[in-house]
Amino acid sequence: QRGAARSQGRTQRSAAAPSQRRRSGDPARGVAFDVLREVHGSDAYANLVLPPLLRERGIRGRDAGFATELTYGTLRLRGRYDAILAVAADRPVDRIDPPVLDLLRLGAHQLLGMRVPPHAAVSETVGLGRERVGTGASQFVNAVLRTVGRDDLDTWLARVADAADPRGTDPDARLAVVESHPAWVVRALREALVGHGRSADELRDLLVADDEAPRVTLVARPGLVDRAALLDEAGEGARAGGLTPTAVVLEGGGDPAALAAVREARAGVQDEGSQAVALALAAAPLEGRDERWLDLCAGPGGKAALLAALAAGRGARLVANEVQPHRARLVEQSVRAARSAVEAVRVGDGRTVGEDEPGAYDRVMVDAPCTGLGALRRRPESRWRRTPADVAPLSALQRELLGSALRAVRPGGVVAYVTCSPHLAETRLVVTDAVRAAARAGLRVETLDAAAVVREVAGGDVALPEGRTDVQLWPHVHGTDAMHLTLLRREA
Repeated sequence: QRGAARSQGRTQRSAAAPSQRRRSGDPARGVAFDVLREVHGSDAYANLVLPPLLRERGIRGRDAGFATELTYGTLRLRGRYDAILAVAADRPVDRIDPPVLDLLRLGAHQLLGMRVPPHAAVSETVGLGRERVGTGASQFVNAVLRTVGRDDLDTWLARVADAADPRGTDPDARLAVVESHPAWVVRALREALVGHGRSADELRDLLVADDEAPRVTLVARPGLVDRAALLDEAGEGARAGGLTPTAVVLEGGGDPAALAAVREARAGVQDEGSQAVALALAAAPLEGRDERWLDLCAGPGGKAALLAALAAGRGARLVANEVQPHRARLVEQSVRAARSAVEAVRVGDGRTVGEDEPGAYDRVMVDAPCTGLGALRRRPESRWRRTPADVAPLSALQRELLGSALRAVRPGGVVAYVTCSPHLAETRLVVTDAVRAAARAGLRVETLDAAAVVREVAGGDVALPEGRTDVQLWPHVHGTDAMHLTLLRREA
């Protein structure tokens, strides 16, 4: 996005006369605006709102692609654009009516983050404003966007970075505004990089990766469809993933639901990091029988479906547990192609399973609820919703769930602790606390070499720090979400 903006050079003011400007917005921009209003007004997620809205309004092809890029790009780069708009409007953005602010954000992204001609970016957004917020507000939109369009992206970024860090002593403040992340997230990610054995110098690359649209990745569920067949069905633009033997990346985009394998749940949409941690649990060495597996927090079902397919190939059975009924229904849909290997999809609190079924399982997946700081490129609105206050209650829940899993696994069995967050309070500290609590309860737990298992799954080398037994994946290094994996084996 940033490179695209640079390639445009300096933007130009709209030369259209008032009589020539659009009186209303086009359908693609209208959809993007409506999604932003829904996301901001009801805490909805764009990935759940946008696709049905596109279908409802009959928007397809290039127009659908434009609406998608406009929506997600605006959400990802909201912090950057808000800093720019505050200068251009000469007022804090919290003093701008929310619908008008969303229009300005959409216009700013077209001007600075997309290859939209400047006159079209302004006139189309103003036309949408006349339709949605009235003539008076649209005049304000026009004036502010003309100001934004007078300078290119690099000029604006230098200006807002200097405003955020006037003394030049706070690099994280500059990164926060330029790379569009809350300052507390920038600090947490810096600490996470160092804590997981990488260099703090990678922070900018990580933030840039968070701001880029991820490729759609499919999983070929073993025994249901092989990767070669899925590649053939996906056609031109599809390639094999580099981290797992099950991943297919759709370089050219496209609608995964158009593929029969996806519609029939023989394949699914799943980040390759998510595939890697599920495959690692199945590949981890255990002692004794290997017959009964548990996904403790199974919704919405991607890892459960992959585990069920793997279990079917070994004669094992999977129990998928989920605390939320609506998410349990999603699990049912995800596992339907491997239903013969699923003992049950049930609704229940994962924190009580260890007490209710002590030592009942051979392999346990704990994909714990988390802040989602590792999936900001896929859930762009999450970075603006989460706060530092969310971390403590989530880490407490994570410790309880991992403790329950360590009781539910039998001696000799294996537990995979997984989060889609690299935050140290949700990863290493949770594991340390849970293992200590287990020891106090008389359970002995061994940490396995998860890095070696992931390398085995990948069939080759994986860029992981030397001397670490846990695994932390990164968008800027592995092209995946920032998935964390620790493998634990309960000792006899």
